[in-house]
Amino acid sequence: MIQRAAFFHKLIESSSLPSKFGARYSTAQATTFIQTIVQSDDESNIDIDWENLGFNLMPTDFMYQTKSCENGHFKQGQLNPYGNIQLSPSAGVLNYGQGIFEGTKAYRRDDGRLFLFRPNQNAIRMQIGAERMCMPCPSIDQFLDAVKQTALANKRFIPPHGKGSLYIRPLLIGSGPILGLAPAPEYTFLVYACPVGNYFKEGTSSLNLYVEEDLHRASRGGAGGVKSITNYAPVLRAIKSAKDKGFSDVLYLDSINKKYIEEVSSCNIFLVKGNILSTPTTSGTILEGVTRKSIMEIAHDLGYQVEERLIEVEELNNVDEVFCTGTAVGIASVGSITYKGKRIEYKEKLTSKKLCSRLIEIQRGIIEDKRDWIVEI
Repeated sequence: MIQRAAFFHKLIESSSLPSKFGARYSTAQATTFIQTIVQSDDESNIDIDWENLGFNLMPTDFMYQTKSCENGHFKQGQLNPYGNIQLSPSAGVLNYGQGIFEGTKAYRRDDGRLFLFRPNQNAIRMQIGAERMCMPCPSIDQFLDAVKQTALANKRFIPPHGKGSLYIRPLLIGSGPILGLAPAPEYTFLVYACPVGNYFKEGTSSLNLYVEEDLHRASRGGAGGVKSITNYAPVLRAIKSAKDKGFSDVLYLDSINKKYIEEVSSCNIFLVKGNILSTPTTSGTILEGVTRKSIMEIAHDLGYQVEERLIEVEELNNVDEVFCTGTAVGIASVGSITYKGKRIEYKEKLTSKKLCSRLIEIQRGIIEDKRDWIVEI
């Protein structure tokens, strides 16, 4: 902790922190900031019920922030205390929805070491999304450094081994003011974090999904294949309606034919029939999830035949098992899907359990990580 405090003293003296932590920053304020940094290393100084973590916002100590330069490159970022940010009323993100985000997690192993799972895939996906939304993007190295810094600065919020994870949210927004419809003149990249447990209130229980026929998550040629903020508000009405009826979430159909399944509101979907694992093909309307990609590779290793294809909704009647994948949800088995008033039940969970176990074993270092998916912080 002494070394850490000395490090931040040096940062303040060199004015490498923003002005609020630079020369105009009073000695008392600087001392308070350093004390907060030191306190963040004291993992005993925290009062959280680790046994009952849900997926709810819990402010942590620090967030990472930087802005783009005129040439589109991003300045060296810094850690700031977690808090609100200032935006112009005419910011591109507020007026035209110019923003994308990512989600990854930091885990604590039983020996206390901290790890990330495939954060480079999130960095690559953000670059793809930024190109689609006409935004400059931090480099892969900048992205990874920001995620690592945020995880370490909020180390005391990383749950004990097996109790959850630290969800890390990188966010890229058009923060510059703009009136006419055009890309924003300036962009902000920030990363914040929150300790989380199960995403769904059902916990480890099976999900009950509802097939939405009238409202659509994405359309061909749109931005459904990237993690744009504009993809999520339109599904809130469908989610609310489904949850009011007692369902866990919504399964969407394609917007043209209205007969091919696509994805759930916040996760991808898989069907199991015998030894065949099927998931909808990504054709611009479905987000290519990092967990989705990982499960496909793991399934192949375990001897499953893996297919990406168009899946008609009627096929839900003739499969053995259904499950969902996502960074936030992990791997969640599906107990039932209701379509046109008919409830289809699924009792089998063997495949999802097997795949989930293998994924966790890789993350926890129980078995060898042959693909370099795990990044130690």
